[in-house]
Amino acid sequence: MALREQSYLMLLALTEGPRHGYAIITAVRELSDGRVRLGAGTLYGALDRLTGDGLVSVAKEEVVNGRNRRYYQLTEDGHTVLAEETARLERLASVARSLLAPRPQPRMGAV
Repeated sequence: MALREQSYLMLLALTEGPRHGYAIITAVRELSDGRVRLGAGTLYGALDRLTGDGLVSVAKEEVVNGRNRRYYQLTEDGHTVLAEETARLERLASVARSLLAPRPQPRMGAV
């Protein structure tokens, strides 16, 4: 199962333990060196999809300043899919490195 980059980073953020939405947004930004910035709509849409796929579950809910805060955690299936996707990306990166490696230039005019 190939994951979208955002979903991959969200699952990766949950490897350290349960996090609430804003903490996931912050972790994804840090993991991507600021390149991936999740909005709330994107985050919660992806979390609903990942929960529906059984990769993420709700760990707990609490009320903070009168607002519901939901914490998400990586499931065992989520961990497995994340590990498989990481291995797939490593294989792809290995192929890319070999294709991008400098190649010896043929000698011209050798006598």
